[in-house]
Amino acid sequence: MPHRRPSLRGFTLVELLVVIAIIGVLVSLLLPAIQQAREAARRTQCISNLRQIGNALHNYLDANGFFPPSAAFNTGSSITGNSSWSIHGRLLPYLEGASAYDRVQLDVDWGTQLASGVPTLRIPTYLCPSEVHDQMRLDSSGQPRVYPQTYGFNFGTWMVWNPTNGQGGDGAFFVNSSLNVGSFTDGTSSTLAATEVKAFTPYFRNSSDPGATVPSTPATVAGFSSGAQFKLGPNTNDNTGHTEWPDGRVHHSGITTVFTPNTVVNYTHSDSRDYDIDYNSRQEGTSSTEPTYAAVTSRSYHPGMVNALFMDGSCRTISNSVDLEIWRAIGTRSGNEIVEKNGF
Repeated sequence: MPHRRPSLRGFTLVELLVVIAIIGVLVSLLLPAIQQAREAARRTQCISNLRQIGNALHNYLDANGFFPPSAAFNTGSSITGNSSWSIHGRLLPYLEGASAYDRVQLDVDWGTQLASGVPTLRIPTYLCPSEVHDQMRLDSSGQPRVYPQTYGFNFGTWMVWNPTNGQGGDGAFFVNSSLNVGSFTDGTSSTLAATEVKAFTPYFRNSSDPGATVPSTPATVAGFSSGAQFKLGPNTNDNTGHTEWPDGRVHHSGITTVFTPNTVVNYTHSDSRDYDIDYNSRQEGTSSTEPTYAAVTSRSYHPGMVNALFMDGSCRTISNSVDLEIWRAIGTRSGNEIVEKNGF
């Protein structure tokens, strides 16, 4: 009797489609978990960056007897332009950036020191890993000019600096400041030091004086645009807020607490596009008489929150839904507010 070969049976088309469908379902279930794990890792790294910045602030304090100013102008400074070095620049020696720090002069306009190569450095500690525009900012001819950063220091509620009398804002940092721990009568654990911002933020600046009243709505800020200079447009490189880590002015290295985190400050420009903007009424260092008021909002790519550093070096997560009164209270150094830590 002849030997019969066993039949070889493959997948039918229906079976193959069922297997593919099952694989698709499994992938759709796994992807959100993977994305959540990646976002959790990015948040952890972001908080680590802020902790390093906090350590650097206190090392600066130990070495100098005061926390760094946001910028230095006019009094006792030989600054030749209006681009004074930022807190970020002053902290370099305390963040393993001593070699870069040794290549620049803090009492000279950083914009005149591009040849040093320092402004184009990417400083990893100054960049949240969730930032989607982790890229060099180019000049008008397309050449590398400077690198952005994503942590803004606390410049206070609204008023940033008055050059006529040297008065600074009510935050942790301002022009020519020399604050120490004793300056924070609200307590360093209750005073914001820095929080997240987005690189390449649209903004406008140098408008008429908006006055000392803190704006109550984003629409109020948008209304200050008449006669202002615009730093915004359809291309990433058109939107230059928080793109100059060496620059000490509020729209590049600070935040204010006019609005709670991730508040959309909508402005419709003449190009019919809507922009989520920041505002600086007068660039610090460009006028000897006009005060600087600013609405520079804390923003992040972390869903529903921003990471924040406090003046005692601690870090916390702050929800977008934080009460505005609490948000402004932690933005002041000596407002005599009582803020419970579990209130945000």
